[in-house]
Amino acid sequence: MTDRLSAPPAPPAPPSAPAFAREARSLGALKAMQVAGAPMRIASFAPVLPVAVNTEHYTHRDSNPVQLASEQPVSTFGLDVDTGSYTNVRRMLDAGQLPPADAVRAEEFINYFDYGYTPPQDRSQPFSVTTELAPAPWNPQRQLLLIGVQGYRVPASAIPAANLVFLVDTSGSMNEPDKLPLLKASLKQLVTKLRRQDRVAIVTYAGSAGVALASTPGDRHATIDAAIDRLGAYGSTNGAAGIDLAYAEAEQGFIKGGVNRVILATDGDFNVGTVSEEALKTTIEDHRKSGVALTTLGFGQGNYNDAMAVMLADAGNGSHHYIDSLAEGRRVLVDEMSATLLTIAKDVKVQVEFNPAQVKEYRLIGYEKRVLRREDFNNDAVDSGDIGAGANVTALYEITPAGSDAARVDPLRYTTPKNDDSHHGELAFLRLRYKLPGHDRSSLIERPIAAQPAHGASARLRFAAAVAAFADRLRGGRYTDGYDYAHIAELARGARGDDPDGYRAGFVQLVSLADGLSTHAPDVADDATAQR
Repeated sequence: MTDRLSAPPAPPAPPSAPAFAREARSLGALKAMQVAGAPMRIASFAPVLPVAVNTEHYTHRDSNPVQLASEQPVSTFGLDVDTGSYTNVRRMLDAGQLPPADAVRAEEFINYFDYGYTPPQDRSQPFSVTTELAPAPWNPQRQLLLIGVQGYRVPASAIPAANLVFLVDTSGSMNEPDKLPLLKASLKQLVTKLRRQDRVAIVTYAGSAGVALASTPGDRHATIDAAIDRLGAYGSTNGAAGIDLAYAEAEQGFIKGGVNRVILATDGDFNVGTVSEEALKTTIEDHRKSGVALTTLGFGQGNYNDAMAVMLADAGNGSHHYIDSLAEGRRVLVDEMSATLLTIAKDVKVQVEFNPAQVKEYRLIGYEKRVLRREDFNNDAVDSGDIGAGANVTALYEITPAGSDAARVDPLRYTTPKNDDSHHGELAFLRLRYKLPGHDRSSLIERPIAAQPAHGASARLRFAAAVAAFADRLRGGRYTDGYDYAHIAELARGARGDDPDGYRAGFVQLVSLADGLSTHAPDVADDATAQR
């Protein structure tokens, strides 16, 4: 698996000569033509307009490969509640652009949607686990295994006292309508929900960092709104200084047993101070030991640094979201406030051991940035993803059953299949590890997964499959056997179910937009007709 930043475009080459020198040469040539009596052509010159350079950054990761269960029966990864990739891609499609493949992360597409899992009955275990097995819609000779995790729900009024520090990027690059103005309007959506027991501070950073609002009781809405209104964009971007100051504010106002979180809102364009990815990651990891988490909110286009925003959230035990509209800002900061702010389980890891007698091949869909080594599962020192209150997280495996003709990898010639029937009814064995907040030792959940697939996939699995297929198609369609946008839209449309907020209907529209922006191969019949 590769993990590198997409290289920014090369700077334009310098002019070969100063403008006045080029002008002198042109006048000299004109004079020579006049002397020689050559006919002259007078060219019309149009003004050259500056071209906007797209410097957005995305981390390149290869899609997870197909694994032979007989050779690599164990798959291990950390859960991830980020959703930023989906809304960022939505922004591009709405603007009439297909996204670069590296901007598409399948798990963030899938986890944008609620699949209606049954929550745990009590808080002795912070989440419930749901599994389902059914044929894959793009190839019925393969199967999809769904693993769904649902955190217990906490009403917003029951969230413990919150100590929040808004770390706001006020650099010049944020001076666009879809950046600082949208950020300010989004923050105001949250302000109305803050309570007396909450504390709020605002730290800004541009060329240098400063405190725009000292820690203030949450019910002083007018004071907080006024501080937000005063925010303006100017200067360069010293993000490292802002991060240090924000953590200092958060640690100074630390609430024991409460929610302590820095919310970084930025286009991710760090260009002053500590800009090394590893140096920033180390800084965030050092600060998170104090019990203060970091959530990142991405804004804007053109210079959006997705790679940096995602890395900081992962290092800070938080989540990353991209805000493409005020409605999305309200969704993240108000409607899903408990999931965004309140952590109910830390370092959640999943390990699936596939039964080679039942499974020929498998492939984990997405989670490339959360893949772990097998031995990491039992190592409590290895950091992993956290789950917020009410959050639901979904993982999908595509499986080729034993005996299927749809295998992608040829079996080894000199490997003898094992005829162990002791677990003949089990497809796989599922293990989950997690830590409760404030605990350093993990708890373990184990359960077998039956090999018998359902006769038909549920609406939740069909919709999740449509989302996964859409992500794969945007990345090149390598793993969905020619399943095109029209089939994806049809599958999602038939599995919309209850959709009170219209998120699933919006997804179907996005699929149609991507279809319209894509280049289609000519239809064979139409091509033959045209040739006649």
